[in-house]
Amino acid sequence: MSKEKSNDSFIHKLATIIVDKRYLFFLLYGFALVFCIFSSKWVEVENDVTTYLPEDTETRQGIVAMNDNFKTYATARIMISNITYEKAEEINDMMLDIDGVQLVSFDLSPDHYKDACALYDINFNGEVDDPICQQAMDTIYKNLEGYDVYVDTPIGYDEIKDLNKEMSVILIIAVIIITVVLVMTSRAYAEVPVLLLTFGMAAILNMGTNFMCGKISFISNSVAVVLQLALAIDYAIILCHRFSDEHETLCSREACIEALSKAIPEISASSLTTISGLIALSFMKFAIGLDLSIVLIKSVLLSLMSVFTLMPGLLVLFSPLIDKTKHKKLLPDITPVGKFAVMSRRIMPVIFAVVLVGAFFLSNKCPYCYSYNDVETTKMSERQMSIKEIKNTFGSSNMVALVMPSGNYNAEKSILNELQNRPEVKSTLALSSMEALKGYTLTDSLTPRQFSELIDLDYEVAQALYSAYAIDHNQYGEILNGLSEYDIPLFDMFLFMKSQITSHNITLSGDAQETMDDLFEQLETAQLQLQNDKYSRMVVYLNLPEESPATFNFLNDMRNIIGKHYDNDYYVVGNSTSSRDLASSFSKDNLIISILSALFVILVLLFTFQSIALPVLLIIVIQGSIWINFSFPTITHQPLYFLGYLIVNAIQMGANIDYAIVISSHYQELKAKMTHKEAIIRALNSSFPTVFTSGTIMASAGLLIGNLSANPVISIMGNCLGRGTIISIILVLGVLPSILVLGDSFIERTSFKFQGLSKNTHISKGNMKVKGHVRGYISGMVDADIDGVLNGEFNGSLLTSGQIIDKGDQDNEEKN
Repeated sequence: MSKEKSNDSFIHKLATIIVDKRYLFFLLYGFALVFCIFSSKWVEVENDVTTYLPEDTETRQGIVAMNDNFKTYATARIMISNITYEKAEEINDMMLDIDGVQLVSFDLSPDHYKDACALYDINFNGEVDDPICQQAMDTIYKNLEGYDVYVDTPIGYDEIKDLNKEMSVILIIAVIIITVVLVMTSRAYAEVPVLLLTFGMAAILNMGTNFMCGKISFISNSVAVVLQLALAIDYAIILCHRFSDEHETLCSREACIEALSKAIPEISASSLTTISGLIALSFMKFAIGLDLSIVLIKSVLLSLMSVFTLMPGLLVLFSPLIDKTKHKKLLPDITPVGKFAVMSRRIMPVIFAVVLVGAFFLSNKCPYCYSYNDVETTKMSERQMSIKEIKNTFGSSNMVALVMPSGNYNAEKSILNELQNRPEVKSTLALSSMEALKGYTLTDSLTPRQFSELIDLDYEVAQALYSAYAIDHNQYGEILNGLSEYDIPLFDMFLFMKSQITSHNITLSGDAQETMDDLFEQLETAQLQLQNDKYSRMVVYLNLPEESPATFNFLNDMRNIIGKHYDNDYYVVGNSTSSRDLASSFSKDNLIISILSALFVILVLLFTFQSIALPVLLIIVIQGSIWINFSFPTITHQPLYFLGYLIVNAIQMGANIDYAIVISSHYQELKAKMTHKEAIIRALNSSFPTVFTSGTIMASAGLLIGNLSANPVISIMGNCLGRGTIISIILVLGVLPSILVLGDSFIERTSFKFQGLSKNTHISKGNMKVKGHVRGYISGMVDADIDGVLNGEFNGSLLTSGQIIDKGDQDNEEKN
């Protein structure tokens, strides 16, 4: 009778097509699988978090200026422990003789030799990805075999490759845990492979379509698969349970059609809360939020598509095996939890309110950090342990680059002198501090007489060289005034002299030419690193940590020092400036995500429950779990990387709210036909398998990522997500039921109906014909469009345009 109506609905027709054309869908997914296996290799991954900084930040602009104008040579810090100074000197000489090594800094100062440990600062002749650098490092490793060596260098370090290995291990363990959880919550063992095949296809589709997003961050690339599994496995479970219910009275095909037609709106509504939380991420000023949002929303949508179009065919295909492998309920009821909720309904909300206030203040004092170089993870790679050992022995190295318009050597020298006199500055590197010959620096200006004496050049030749320089630079007045007082910076004169020698306008003797060739090689290296026609660059090493109020204040001092000589177009760039820029955008991003994620979820819940109070209560519970979650770093005095907070905040609100929705929905349905005490107990027992399954998977995924990844960003995000999910489960099972029972009357008073829908309540018994949208109980809960005959007791709400015709009246009409 109800079937006739459903046959006319669009969703039912769509479900019928999907089930009947299942082999066509199998074929299409087969093609998609092959394509995605290849296309997943096309994905470009961005490993530099600073790339996602807003374009108007100083760090982003400065990095762009440096990348476009300078060459940054590879470096390494190598520490050898338990070594004498004499032996350390021998190793220093050995390193200098290695091809590809440009400079080795080592001396008896505490900066390089301390407590029988030697630290070598090495500069190479190429960039990080230059083969000559890798060859040089390989030679160094080989020559240092047998020593206690600790190495800090980006050469040969592939972070993305290491992350992929870690995530492969995490995914394997996660699948094992998920399989065990699904077996415990399934109704038949053969349901598990259906669920895993559905998710596996969705995951492959997501990985294979990431190339369409352009370049994605290493965070999105590494955690998307595991988070997709945790976020979207519920959808497949809902359809599976629907199929199981329908299959009790219908054949596999009909059961799957009915199950799919009922599950599509239910699953779509459930996904809205998750998607809305992820959408909030996209509003971050820090663009990595948009990157992660796009990838994860795409993963949710592809999961929905796989559940709606692939899983129905798999259920029909596996139906005989599902029938044979049915088993008894493995999860116990949690009746004691429900009874406790009833008993503590006047106490638990008060305790929760007190905890909520405390958690709010503690979470607001969370010690955020904006650089993860000092963050220690549960698992540490060999490189991270080496960096930690070097830092513990010799301290950290905080480098800041100053980029300013080139050409004003006097200004550069003045800036450098002022910085070198500051106690916050450890050392500097700039053209104006690099010695050329006989105590002169590269930016010192010399007259023809001084220059001829410096390089043992005939005075007449030096004068001719200066005249040629003046003509080449259109400085004819210097020639007319006489060249004796005409002074030119050494760096500019050496570059001009090199061009004249190359064009054979000047010829030097053998020894002089050899000396100049060595000098020209050093000049070329200095020019590539420190100056071009547009910008000059200085490198300043600070005695300050990367993040501290003192560091940020000194960055402002550095800008003020540079600002005395330049109006604009100068940049201060480094990890410290990146941390400062991230810190300045964090407060705004945090406010945006907190407000939008809660707002989006509230809107979804308003339409779902048609109540003002209930969505607010659910949001308070989940927001409380977020505050409690981020109180832990305050209590343990452990720095929390800010990005982990922002991402987990949005995901926890969007995903964990589903647990509260499931319990509330069951309670709202059951309380209409039994007492509130009985309803909450039944609601918890009915909801527990869903909450247990989804919560266990999410918590396991998060904790696995947190404890098995050495990447600080990924690890922090995983730990926070896992801990937050566990807290959410505890609150929705232990606190929410008491709040629902206690606040039931308040929830009812704030309920509403959308305009255009009027409610007429009828109580009838016996055979009757019902036409209209019904919400009520007819030997069970009904919420559907019905056009047929019911036999039973009716107690529910009838919406506009509906009518009830008692069976007796209908019979009289038919007789007439």
